[in-house]
Amino acid sequence: MIVDLRAVTPADAESVADVYLRSRKELVACAPLVHADGSVRKWIREHLLPAGGTTVAVVEDLVVGFLSVSNRDGCSFIDQLYLLPGWVGLGIGTQLLELARNTLPAPIRLYAFQCNHRARYFYERRGFLAVSFGDGAGNEEQCPDVLYEWRPSERGAS
Repeated sequence: MIVDLRAVTPADAESVADVYLRSRKELVACAPLVHADGSVRKWIREHLLPAGGTTVAVVEDLVVGFLSVSNRDGCSFIDQLYLLPGWVGLGIGTQLLELARNTLPAPIRLYAFQCNHRARYFYERRGFLAVSFGDGAGNEEQCPDVLYEWRPSERGAS
């Protein structure tokens, strides 16, 4: 399988929204969406993609995942990393994560919902360490979260 990682284009907005909505509904059902599908699609089209920092993973012309990154407070952040449910476990998320680790200055941080055990396991296996736990007051879903951080080790990136 050949996975093309490329910068997102405005034409990808609907596909990115489809990935986000399906992934959140099917894989992160423990933290239900607080916005209607149309509002999510508008946010992706008008805010997420124009902000820059989004890469799509494409297999045979199908957007199967995406990664959105930013920098703030002296840290790099992985703001979004989602795959279509049927594409989880095939190494595509790892490729997107490696892209972030190879291009962003450390430290790299991200938030995951505490109830999203699959995502937490994914990040922890790839060297991300939990640095704080929140009660959900800081996110729209009001769902407890965990802040992860990755730094390259002295022996090389893990």
